[in-house]
Amino acid sequence: MRRSLSSLGPRKWLKSSSTYTNVYCFVTTLPLTANPNGSAIFRYLSYFAPQRRQQQAPDPDDPANLLKEDGVSLCSQMWLENFKEPDKTATNLTSYLRRFELWVLAYQKVCCDELGAYVPRSSIQRAALENLLALRNSVLDDRFKWGARLDFYIKSPRDKTDYESLSKRKIKAILTTTQPTPFQDRIVQEVLLMILEPIYESRFSQKSFAFRPGRTAHTVLRVIRRNFAGYLWYVKGDLSVVLDGMKVGFVISSLMRDVRDKKVIDLIKSALVTPVVTSKVEDGEKKKTKKRKYQKKRVLAEDEPKPDPYWLETFFGFAPEEAGKSPQWGHCGILSPLLVNVCLDELDRWMESKVKDFYRPSKSDVIWNSPEEGDQGNTSWPEFVPTSGPDKTRKMDYVRYGGHILIGVRGPRADAATLRKELIEFVDQKYMLRLDNENLPIEHITKGIMFLDHVLCRRVVYPTLRYTATGGKIISEKGVGTLLSVTASLKQCIKQFRKLNFIKGDRDPDPQPCFRMFHATQAHTNNQMNKFLTTVAEWYRFADNRKKIVNFCSYIIRGSLAKLYAAKYKLRSRAKVYKHGRRNLSLPLKEKKGLSPEYQNLLKMGLAESVDGLVYTRMSLVPETDYSPFPGNWRPEHEKFLIEYLTLDEPKTLEEQKRFIREKGLVSTQDYTSMLVWNYKRNAIPMDQVSILKDQPFLLGSSSNHNRDNDDRKNKEEDEDSDDGLHIARM
Repeated sequence: MRRSLSSLGPRKWLKSSSTYTNVYCFVTTLPLTANPNGSAIFRYLSYFAPQRRQQQAPDPDDPANLLKEDGVSLCSQMWLENFKEPDKTATNLTSYLRRFELWVLAYQKVCCDELGAYVPRSSIQRAALENLLALRNSVLDDRFKWGARLDFYIKSPRDKTDYESLSKRKIKAILTTTQPTPFQDRIVQEVLLMILEPIYESRFSQKSFAFRPGRTAHTVLRVIRRNFAGYLWYVKGDLSVVLDGMKVGFVISSLMRDVRDKKVIDLIKSALVTPVVTSKVEDGEKKKTKKRKYQKKRVLAEDEPKPDPYWLETFFGFAPEEAGKSPQWGHCGILSPLLVNVCLDELDRWMESKVKDFYRPSKSDVIWNSPEEGDQGNTSWPEFVPTSGPDKTRKMDYVRYGGHILIGVRGPRADAATLRKELIEFVDQKYMLRLDNENLPIEHITKGIMFLDHVLCRRVVYPTLRYTATGGKIISEKGVGTLLSVTASLKQCIKQFRKLNFIKGDRDPDPQPCFRMFHATQAHTNNQMNKFLTTVAEWYRFADNRKKIVNFCSYIIRGSLAKLYAAKYKLRSRAKVYKHGRRNLSLPLKEKKGLSPEYQNLLKMGLAESVDGLVYTRMSLVPETDYSPFPGNWRPEHEKFLIEYLTLDEPKTLEEQKRFIREKGLVSTQDYTSMLVWNYKRNAIPMDQVSILKDQPFLLGSSSNHNRDNDDRKNKEEDEDSDDGLHIARM
């Protein structure tokens, strides 16, 4: 029996579109047997199935559909756009705020800080992506609230707390005590930083160095050594009060000079206005803590990052005063340092204008005979003329590291006093800060100026001068000159060691045992102190007295460990520790002679732990000071790369390169390859360089064009010597 498919039921579902109408017309004409297999219908429907999927709109709630581009490439695009047009006002930042790729990249960064390990994008679970999308939508819809402690869109992977089952007492404790920054707040802060940092990094002054990528305290020291030679008077300013906070209206007005996106501005304003909950314990409510005789060691969770090692905590105690304070404004978090630089950028611009106005060149001067920094002489070379007087060059320079400024003045002290008065008026008018002469002292170079734990002073040198006198006679005589010396402060170093309980006393510092490492093995203790000494040696890399200061640090650390080992292994004195463990403490001290096999035998059998000796036990082992030249127009590597990329990307630069290639008689590799392909297509045979040269001699440029009468002679020479062919430029 034969029957039609139309008798099987209603056909309304086939009439929704033209595609399904065609399927309906085809199916109704197919006769089916009583036991049909339907293979023809399945093949036909499978042909139209991809078309049906293409016609469906992508689901906006599916995170996979929003990941169209890599987040790193999107950030690179933002940096290029802002460095290409640094003066352009940013008006449409909400479009970047919508890009889900930036939110995933921010999630990866925060997870890396939270877990101590990088999380690839392919390893992020779908539930986390959906929560991250909900967080993004709440920010775009103005539903996001800073500092939420119980209402989360996304939680940290380490947070396993079930907030719905908490008791009232625990909920009250969470709401009224100091808590770490919520995980979702850090993600929003990271997204805002990725959007705003390239905008302001292309606008910031080259005189500011703190809280900026690629600029460190070492950069400031090298700039001072390069540009501040010959300055007599120095003005130091401490504006670190700004790091504690500024008025919200002033911060927002500073942001709106370059950013005019309402959603981003409102989001930052909300972070500044929302109060931060901190616990305040009154004197009467303080609980008495009982001292425990034995405290059990806490076991870290599997996904919990390890705390900072001892050597790193110790080195953090060596942080200079200028770098010891970090801003924290409201709920801005990592945005706070950027906002500090945004607010202080107007001070940098004002000081740059003062530096230009103050400049008065003198032809009789040895250096600074031109206003351009790149054309000035070598300021590290000794000056054999007086550094002051009416016939000398008047010049000024300025650097800022965080809230601390340093101004160098070459000229009379009255000019430095006038500048200080104008600076006090500017800071009072712009930042509402009351400064006086004590906050901005004027110091002479001979007294030594402390900046970043380094002392700037003037060193007198007596080089031998050789010159040719009248008659061609060569005369050699001793000269007198001055150099700018950047020296590490030994007094400050002793102060930091005393703060960390490594020494006691000032004039004759006596090392104290480091009892915090009492329960650690000798190998682990030596390893920690070696890392600390290596980091200290790198910190004093550009100090003139690097060998002396690092050797002193090594003496303190070695004496502290010797006293620790003497108390731990009951050796009574440092002399016995050095006798058994050598000068660098590289031999194990826990075993006595005659009671166990030798250390080398145990080490070979794997029964003993290798003990590394302390580094820099002698001054000759300390590396030399780094005196590598520092360019006047220095920029970080990433900025130089961006500027070079933008320069090469311009059509004008490409035309200049092509013109240069033609003038030099060269051909670029791209043109040479295109010529080979074209000649092969035209003649169906490969062409060599000589044949291309014969067919297209104009490619050699103006420098290789000859008269037509000499073409035959040239071709014969090329046939005789195949090396005199077409030169290809290596691009």
